[in-house]
Amino acid sequence: MKFLRYLKEVFISSLPLLAVIVLVGGIIFPVQTKTEILQLTVGYVGVVIGQAIFLFGLDYSVLPIGNLIGSSIVKLNKLAFVLMFAFLFSLLASVAEPGITVLAAQVGGIHPRINSTLFIWVTSFGMGILTALAVYRLIKGISMKKIFFFFYLAVIIIIFFVPAQFQALGFDASGAATGAISVPFILALGVGVSHTVSRNKSTEDSFGIVGIAAIGPIITVYVYGLIVGNSDVLNVYTPGENSNLLAVMLNNLLPVALAVFPLVVIFLIFQAFFIKLPRNKLGQIIVASVVVFIGLFIFIAATDYGLAFAGKYIGEQFMLSEKLWWILLPLAFVLGFAITLSEPSVVVFCEQVDELTSGSISKNTIKMALGISVGLATFFAVIKTVFDINILWFIVPFYVITIGLIYFTPTLFVGLAFDGGTVSAGAITSAFLTPVTLGASQALGHTNILTSGLGILAFISVMPRIVVQVLGIIYDYRLKKATPPVYEDISYDATKQEEAKDDA
Repeated sequence: MKFLRYLKEVFISSLPLLAVIVLVGGIIFPVQTKTEILQLTVGYVGVVIGQAIFLFGLDYSVLPIGNLIGSSIVKLNKLAFVLMFAFLFSLLASVAEPGITVLAAQVGGIHPRINSTLFIWVTSFGMGILTALAVYRLIKGISMKKIFFFFYLAVIIIIFFVPAQFQALGFDASGAATGAISVPFILALGVGVSHTVSRNKSTEDSFGIVGIAAIGPIITVYVYGLIVGNSDVLNVYTPGENSNLLAVMLNNLLPVALAVFPLVVIFLIFQAFFIKLPRNKLGQIIVASVVVFIGLFIFIAATDYGLAFAGKYIGEQFMLSEKLWWILLPLAFVLGFAITLSEPSVVVFCEQVDELTSGSISKNTIKMALGISVGLATFFAVIKTVFDINILWFIVPFYVITIGLIYFTPTLFVGLAFDGGTVSAGAITSAFLTPVTLGASQALGHTNILTSGLGILAFISVMPRIVVQVLGIIYDYRLKKATPPVYEDISYDATKQEEAKDDA
């Protein structure tokens, strides 16, 4: 059964995460109460089971919806309608993303001027606008490299004018908004559009759409930050303080329902006028959407109750220890690497890369590249947090390298790099790694935990864009080296020249 396969894959890939939780919470810094043990247990088990259910339903709901819409909207005669629907569905897919829900709750609880619900919609609005731009690029055949170059160059310039508490948050919001729901949907949308309208219908046209879409949340959160501004007083960060599991579940029931079902409702309207699937196929999608809701609900509730608490506990305990604090640095790499392998959006992305390239770029190659990238990113993020270094000292040089590599990298790998950097910062990353750095920052007594504790998703977004582009340059070099050169037949040309002289 497909569900059991997903459950097995998620469990095996999350074993390193389990090992870290047991090592830290059970041996190095043992938790003190039965409630804390229950939180750690329910958090891990719930996340694994919720992911498996979620991924199982995803195959029969969000993915086919994205493909159907992508191939259908381009049949509309007016470009404005195509872009409007691309914007609308991308916005709703982003609203349904568990990662952004988790991040919004985290920053809304710390920054008193940030409204969590409004933050989700501001982020999703940016995602929708740039998804529409990505679809426009596909239709008009605009260079992907030019869009990445000019937009990220603009972001690097704008970041110096944004309030300090929002500089890292813009990148974090971008990473959190592109996860297990939005990434498969937007990728499927891009495949549907590119296969319908692309002149060359090349594989590389199918990638890059997520990377372009991810720029939107950075810009809209920066605009939101300019309006809201910094806060002089920040609240104490206390994830998992509600130890009543039933209360946590009830609190998350409505938000998860509002995240998933608007996408289904809009699809049903679209189905009535454009797609017109047979009843059995339509019923399958609706039932699968309910399965997605159940999986997402379990995942979010487990995250809220236990996984965020586990992350904060690990970061906090290491920083409170005078002798063992340095262990968090190598542990950060292990955590980043392990979590990437179990990230639902990464699993889906790597499988689609393998499928669309017919195995020439294997899913294991991309997964290992992303795992190493996120491990390095987490390591740098912890260094930034521990020593309270301004994120601009890291993020600006990294993005300068990223946009500089664009013109040396094959177009396919540019799309893969930016999409890969986007999908790596998903729901588990937001739920677990962000609390690690926030907890560490708070334990160290940093005055502003939003500037010192946030930013890990920004590192996780940019590092794969460097590593995968370098991988692409190496891949292209080896491919050219393996291709035998074509030599002209000099002897044949010489014979022809002699014959021409004799004729003269």
